[in-house]
Parts: sequence; C-alpha cells; structure tokens
Amino acid sequence: MNPRRAGRRAGLWCLLLAVVGALVLGPAGSSVAHATLLSTDPVEGAVLDVAPERVTFTFDESVIGVPAGIKVFDATGTEVASSASVSASQLFVDIDEEVSDGTLVVLWRLVSEDGHPIGGSLTFSVGAPSDVVTVPSAGAEVDDSAPVVLSLVRGVGYLGLLVAAGTATFAVLFLPRDRRGDGARSRLRPVVPVAAAVAAVGWLAAVPLIALYQLGAPLSALAEPSTWTVLAPSEYFVPAVVVAGLILAVRSLPRGGAPDRKHVVGVLVGAGTAVVAPAFTGHTRAATPEALVILVDVLHVGAGALWLGGVVALALVLGDLTRDDTGAVVLARFSTWAAAALAVLVVAGTFLAWRVAETWEALLGTGYGPILLVKVLAALVAIAVATWNRLVLVPRLRAATRRRDRRAPSTLLIRATRAEAGVLVAVLLVTGFLVDRSPEPSGDLTAGAVSSQGASEQVLLDDVRAEVGLDPVAIGPATVSVAMTDAAGEPVEGYDAPRLSLRSEGVDLGEVPVRSLGPGVYAGDVVLPTAGEWTVQVSLRTTEFDNPVRTVTFVVPGPGSRP
Repeated sequence: MNPRRAGRRAGLWCLLLAVVGALVLGPAGSSVAHATLLSTDPVEGAVLDVAPERVTFTFDESVIGVPAGIKVFDATGTEVASSASVSASQLFVDIDEEVSDGTLVVLWRLVSEDGHPIGGSLTFSVGAPSDVVTVPSAGAEVDDSAPVVLSLVRGVGYLGLLVAAGTATFAVLFLPRDRRGDGARSRLRPVVPVAAAVAAVGWLAAVPLIALYQLGAPLSALAEPSTWTVLAPSEYFVPAVVVAGLILAVRSLPRGGAPDRKHVVGVLVGAGTAVVAPAFTGHTRAATPEALVILVDVLHVGAGALWLGGVVALALVLGDLTRDDTGAVVLARFSTWAAAALAVLVVAGTFLAWRVAETWEALLGTGYGPILLVKVLAALVAIAVATWNRLVLVPRLRAATRRRDRRAPSTLLIRATRAEAGVLVAVLLVTGFLVDRSPEPSGDLTAGAVSSQGASEQVLLDDVRAEVGLDPVAIGPATVSVAMTDAAGEPVEGYDAPRLSLRSEGVDLGEVPVRSLGPGVYAGDVVLPTAGEWTVQVSLRTTEFDNPVRTVTFVVPGPGSRP
C-alpha cells in the first residue's frame, strides 16, 4: 500500500477515536429514564378531616399498572379494600371501604415507560396521625436490577440476531457472484438458520422473564393470566417482528449457485426488518428526542449486524477464499463497508449512551454505568484488532502475488479475524446485561426520597443562624429543611418550631408541615410541580414577642437543563 495512503487511513482512524473521546467527555443533556413522581393528592404527610375517596399519583411520563401492584394499609398493617387504575401518566387509587381515623399508607408498584419497575409509598392521616404505624415494607422498595437469567437470554437473542442478519447479508452482497463464491456460500448457508433459531429462542424466552421481572413475581405466576397483561404491546410485537424478519431472510437465501435480485431483496428486507425492531423497546422508548434516538438505535444495531455478521462469515470462509486472489477481493470490498459500519457504531453508540446515561454520575454510581464501560472497553479491543486487520494484514495479503506467499499473511489474518469475532461475541453478551440495567439509582420513590443534588442558603433570624436547604433542586418530590445554630455553632431552638413556606411566581404551596430531626433541625416534604425561582420563607419566634422572617431563593431547572 502507498505509504501516504496508509498514513491518511491511519489518520482517519485516529480522528474517529478522537471524536469518540469528545462525545464521551462532552457535556450531556437530560434524558428521561424512569418515570418520576411529580405530585400526589393528598400530599405526603397530609392530615385530612375525612378520608379521601380517591388518591391520585401524577408522574412525568406514562406508566403501566401491574396486577396487585397497589395496596393500602391502615396503621395496624391491615389491608384496606382498594382498586387502582392507570391513565397515561396518572395512577388512581380508590379506597373502597370506610376507614377509621389514623394513618394510611399506600404502597405502589408500576412499570416505567422504559420497561423498568418502579415503586414507592405514600403516607397520610385521617383525623390525626397514629402513634405507631406497622405496615409491610415489601412494596415500597423496588429493585430494578434485572435477573442474570434475563440478561443472558437477552445477550443470546442479540447475538443470534446480529449473526443471522449479518451473515445472510454478507453471503448475498460480498461474495463473488460466480462459481468462485459457491463454496463459501455453501459453508455459510447452514449458519444463518442456526443463528436465526438461536435468536428466536432468545427473544421469545425473554417475554415471560420480562413479565416476572416487572412484576417481581415467582415463576409460578406464569400460570396466572393476569401476569401476561402487565407487558406493553411492544414486548410482544418486537420479538414477533424479529423472528418473522429472520425467517424471511433465511428463506430468501439461494439454495444453490449465485443469488439473483430476488434473493438479495428478500435477504435485505428480512434482515433489515429484524434489526429495526429492537429499537422500539427498552431505554429508547424513554430517551429524548424519541424519534432521533430510535433512528440512531436502528443504525447502531444495523451497523453491528453488518460488522459482526461479516467478521463471523470471514472467520468461516476466509481459508477457502485465500487460495487465490478471491480472498483479497472480498476483504477489500468488505473492509470499506466494515469501516463505515464501525464509524456508525462508534458515533451511534456514544450518542445513545449520552442520551440514556446523561451524566458521569450515572456511569459511576449505577449498575448501568460499569456494564456500559465494560462494553466500551471490549469494543475498543475489537476496533484495535479490526484496525490491524484492515491496515496491516489485508495489504500484505493483497500484495502477495503467489500462492505460497499468501500462506503466512492469510493464516495470520484468519486467526486475527476469529479473535475479532470472539471479542464481538463478548460485546453482544455484555449488551444483554446492559439492556435491562437502569441508568438511574434504584430505590423508593416515596415523596421526598428521590436523591439528587441539593442546595442551601444561610440567613440570620436575630441571633440565630439558620441554614435553609432544598434537596433535590429539581421538579418533583423534595425536602425543605432548616438547621439552626447560635454564634458558637451549637444547635439552638426557638420559642416555637420554625415555619417554612414555599411559593413561585405562579404557584403558592403555602406552609410546609415540618418534623423535628434533632435539636435545631426541622424538615418537611414537598412536591415542586414546575421549574423556575422558588422562594422559601422561614420565620422563627425567637422570643415571646419577636418573630423575624427571612427568605431565600432556589432556581429549579426545567427538563433538559442541569442544576
């Protein structure tokens, strides 16, 4: 190869890696993963004169109800008769029996738009709070980590899909249309239906496992008809389309000889349909902008199929093709497309990680991040092997004019190609674990329990120094607090408990009921419905006659912004 041309190609690979680094290290916008609880009626900790007929939960995106996912308990832990319904982004819980005065707790479990289970609890009282509350806590904490079996099945499904679609495409597009390619086509022909069968098993077996995962139910629940109603229609539709597309691709492969136009169109339509379908399930349903994310995901899976399927095909047939110059011709043709597929994979994969994970905290502080980083590292190894193949080994093979001269580079190229295929298989298995991991911390979505970055401001109430805090500074459940100290930094109490109230330009939440967390420390739970400037007013009776009042302001960012 011309040294100048080789230098340009090496420079392009370096530029590609630089783009990856810039995209990964650059600032990320906000995407939506789990549904976030915005408000409840009644609010957390409310004390009502009479019991409400209906309790309403409002989320920031559509949610899916699950059988027996909603339970209402009184303070003694006795379940109260109730019924629940979901409409778009709202959950309605109707209390179907009369309740006596005291505390009630609503435990809820739903499925977010991205397919992950979410849950939490709401506590309020009728008449007066109960002195002792004994309520089962199983429904309030939801583990959104997918079981290992589901992740393995997902990985097998993706592996079969990409190998079947990519190998079929390689057989009709990159092999010679004359007799020189007949032997290679014969070797690849049985590989495609086997890979398609593996894909079908993986995608179809995942359906009941997803139902159990979202319900948090044991295996015996599969015998209950209600278990199958929890799934979104896409969880049934996507596997069906994947299987149907692969069947079309398999049936379109020529049984003998070179493929004609009908074979090529059938394979491309079938394989294309199969690789498009997965973009309509999982994290892409919740990331924004949805249409762009789905399109990028389609490109990502399609490029992965072309690369992995082509590398697997080469690993199987390259030994036959390198007996003459056919191998060099096929490699040159595939290398051009593989380079383009690799570029698409890198850019699309980085974009998807950016939209789904959105922050370094998601990469370092959740189960999603470490698995994503493992996938990236494995992919970088595959890229390094592919680069060595394309820039070093392929030119050596093409430069060899005699058969005996081709023996050494072809043997090395076959081994390197098989190593590349092995690494890509590992990447696909890791992807199976990535699909069902959440980019958000798991935990209870009880009002006030969502974790995020808080903020605080200090004010002076006569001689009392008060630190007023809001955590998180975000739309949805939050905690407003005040910690009071004297000049020596010791906790101090006022003549009465402090009073806190919140308001913005368009919304007045009024006084917030506060509870004592210790000497001089008080906090109350609120739900911030909108972004903008929120003013917290704090007042404290320092003596029987003095009641200083001060205000602090917190800026709550809107969707798509960062605090």
